[in-house]
Amino acid sequence: MKRKYFGTDGIRGQSNVFPMTPDLAMRVGIAVGTIFRRGRHRHRVVIGKDTRLSGYMLENALVAGFTAAGVDAFVLGPIPTPAVAMLTRSLRADIGVMISASHNPFEDNGIKLFGPDGYKLSDDLEAQIEELIEQDLSGQLAGSRDIGRAKRIDGVHDRYIEHAKRTLTRDASLKGLRVAIDCANGAAYRVAPEALWELGADVVAIGNEPNGQNINLDCGSTHPQALAKKVHEVRADIGIALDGDADRVVIVDETGAIVDGDQLMAVIADSLVAEGNLRGGGIVATVMSNLGLERYLGARGLALHRTKVGDRYVVEKMRQGDFNLGGEQSGHIVLSDFGTTGDGLVAALQVLAAVKRQGKPVSEVCHRFDPVPQILKNVRIASGKPLEDSAVLQAIADAEAEIRKSGRILIRPSGTEPLIRVMAEGDDRGQVERIVNDLVSVIGGYRSAA
Repeated sequence: MKRKYFGTDGIRGQSNVFPMTPDLAMRVGIAVGTIFRRGRHRHRVVIGKDTRLSGYMLENALVAGFTAAGVDAFVLGPIPTPAVAMLTRSLRADIGVMISASHNPFEDNGIKLFGPDGYKLSDDLEAQIEELIEQDLSGQLAGSRDIGRAKRIDGVHDRYIEHAKRTLTRDASLKGLRVAIDCANGAAYRVAPEALWELGADVVAIGNEPNGQNINLDCGSTHPQALAKKVHEVRADIGIALDGDADRVVIVDETGAIVDGDQLMAVIADSLVAEGNLRGGGIVATVMSNLGLERYLGARGLALHRTKVGDRYVVEKMRQGDFNLGGEQSGHIVLSDFGTTGDGLVAALQVLAAVKRQGKPVSEVCHRFDPVPQILKNVRIASGKPLEDSAVLQAIADAEAEIRKSGRILIRPSGTEPLIRVMAEGDDRGQVERIVNDLVSVIGGYRSAA
């Protein structure tokens, strides 16, 4: 069943345009508060946000909804998504909410929800919330004496910094490393540089002056070129680029080359294996992770288990198989020994620890395999279902038969935009390019005919 509000990562859209309006946010607060009112104890929600201008509006609307439902609201202010997940458990809250559109531009915003265990909600719970949002909520409002209270919580940044530092050994130090960090003018603009400094690094921060409209603007993990330039400028040993809500990370090595999530997962997997701490006999990644990663792990007797795109699906698979490492090529990396969702800062600290331990340049430590040529193109569709068209299906089948022995093809609709994503990878770049271009032409032709 197609969902009206929830996508692959909560509710997301353009601010002040349905569904990302204060009215809908208040209804979400009432609906979620109603569903999570379990037992006679005083219920509470923790609410964090990134630095978008619209965060103020949505924060107040959510607080109104939750308190109207009889839930106390603990307001955290700008703080990373993984900190919200951690504090939901630490503060014994019934619900956690993050107001963020992650790596999207400031015009967008979103609402991510966490259960009392710090994990994102299941599809079934999201379906229940959607059903309740559509109903008359007047009967769900708390009585006059039972309206919730709202309170801003101080000290949450220090708690998260300490949590991140404790993912390393007690004697771990980053002294001697010059670290450039791009906070994307987002949620980690305070905590990330401070955590690195407390661990002894020489820190150079950029993207740490949010103004409500510059989040992810030519900076952060989706635009790491600014960081690469800064690494060269200050002769840093490593660059760390976070996204708007700091749940993903990419690395820039000392030469300015960009290191994606696949390489970082390989680095961390090797560290865990060396320590005897890798569980599950491998790692979990999505269908987008490079074939080179799968081959690298296979040569070491480790398996790569693939899921649909979305860190929530990675986490589900990790929980099912007791894996403690998973993630996405885009830089969402989940270390379940330390948290319940992707954490850009914690993942970066594990990489920094490996660099420090090995005493080699980042360009050596973070190059574990040669990626197989991979090409991804998007086809915008106006209407219809091209992936059900016989001509499109035949073209896909022919392409899969051609590349099966040396690569793979992935065709999937976007979960957030009217796009069909066409990806192919294989040992022969020319073959991969031709296959992708041919499929884009066929799918684009369907669109034109519709």
